Amino acid sequence: MNTELTFQAGIKDVIPTLLGYIGVGLAYGIVAQTSHLSLLTVALLCLIVYAGAAQFAITTMLVSVSPITTIILSVFLINSRMILMSTSMAQYFKQESLKANIAIGTLLTDETFALGMNKASITNGKLNFKWFNATNLVAYFVWCIACLIGVLAGNLITDPQALGLDFAIISMFIGLLYLQMISDRRRKLSIQLSVVLVVLISFIIYGRFLNTEISLLLSVLTACLVGMVLEDEH
Repeated sequence: MNTELTFQAGIKDVIPTLLGYIGVGLAYGIVAQTSHLSLLTVALLCLIVYAGAAQFAITTMLVSVSPITTIILSVFLINSRMILMSTSMAQYFKQESLKANIAIGTLLTDETFALGMNKASITNGKLNFKWFNATNLVAYFVWCIACLIGVLAGNLITDPQALGLDFAIISMFIGLLYLQMISDRRRKLSIQLSVVLVVLISFIIYGRFLNTEISLLLSVLTACLVGMVLEDEH
């Protein structure tokens, strides 16, 4: 990754993250196929919902014939973290048009958010629509294609966990976190490690009383507050 913010640079920078999209996308496609969802249904979920965890939840709830209101509320809670991510990312696109900001926010994912933060750390806080749109579009199309291939391959692979596909996204996030921590020149490593530790401890505490989605949101907010305090002190 370098400091270039062109469309071509965005395509190049997002390539290392695609393994996560491919692995989880294949796994989701296989799960959807074994749940007897049609290829068209999976395609629409990928194109419209475009969220791994939410798509898994929708598939499970459709199979169990859950009420549509329950499905909508569950998907909102699962994806509510995107509100925080979009808000955090918006500061880099104040110079862009409203349409450009909507386009970026619509296709923003955990992976492209982390990639954007990594990029900002080496460009002195500068990002633009061309670069971010390229990363989002490539990730979007790769996810959709991987899911559809997973559906077609569903009859051949009965246990995606046996291939370790379910761990692909976890390993990718570990790599992204590591890269962000070592490349962020604006913050001390000790502060970053402290924030990570606060997220872990908070999530464990909140998780004892609340569901996973709410616990994650509260953990992130808690870590943000702690991070602000630590930065002010330094």
